[in-house]
Amino acid sequence: MKFFVKKVGMTHAYSKDGQHLPVTVLELLKTSLVGKRQVDNDGYSAGIIAHIDEGQRKVSRSLTGQFSKTAGVKRVIEDRRSAEIDIGKSLTLEELEEGEKVTISGRGKGKGFAGTIKRHGFSRGPKTHGSHNIRQPGSIGSTYPERVVKGRRMPGHLGSAQTKVKDVEIVKILPEHNQVWVKGPVPGANKSSLILEK
Repeated sequence: MKFFVKKVGMTHAYSKDGQHLPVTVLELLKTSLVGKRQVDNDGYSAGIIAHIDEGQRKVSRSLTGQFSKTAGVKRVIEDRRSAEIDIGKSLTLEELEEGEKVTISGRGKGKGFAGTIKRHGFSRGPKTHGSHNIRQPGSIGSTYPERVVKGRRMPGHLGSAQTKVKDVEIVKILPEHNQVWVKGPVPGANKSSLILEK
């Protein structure tokens, strides 16, 4: 079962045995099952879960045509384990429990152009004796095959990639604030949309 959540930020909490824990605060967005994939038509069975934003002004044409009966569909994902849930059911915090492990996925922070030391953990060269190889990448290949081999670790765009963190423990659930507190950091910047998978 998957939920759309918004990353609020980080804070700290204490466990029942007094242990100090860093936690990330996630706010549950309005999530509901808006459709299903059928084995007869699509070749597999799955539930179509949508983030419903009633204040959404612009909706893509593909979503408008597919979910014309549901207003405010902002983002859609499929979940094969939600195939048995009835269409129209809203997913709430009651489906989650404190102490259980979940998977959180989202797009990580973009960090722009980075060199090999920051991006791949390369070591720098010596700063003394006239060396010019202080933060340079060094050799990028031998004479043969007279081109840069694909996959060579070089400077480039760092971050802004789809990231998944598994076995994240739920520390606290606050139904009055519609929030889930999970242990440790999760991908994405504050206010970004993530997917929490039970």
